[in-house]
Amino acid sequence: MSQFFLLGTSACHLCEQAEALLVSLNISYSKIDIAEQEQYQANYAVKIPVLLSPDEQHELCWPFDKDKLINFQHIIAY
Repeated sequence: MSQFFLLGTSACHLCEQAEALLVSLNISYSKIDIAEQEQYQANYAVKIPVLLSPDEQHELCWPFDKDKLINFQHIIAY
């Protein structure tokens, strides 16, 4: 399965919670700090943490839980 992108910023407690949830479910992801990526700032500054699909066509905005993450994975897989 492809790797997701977790958009956030450093010292964001919600981003840390989202990351812990991803780790607990063994979901492969790469972190992107939107403070360092101008193309994401305008769209995601007030939405983080956000999980993006590998093709960046689908997003899952916080708050999300185990069930929402699993459902998101299944949607992206098809």
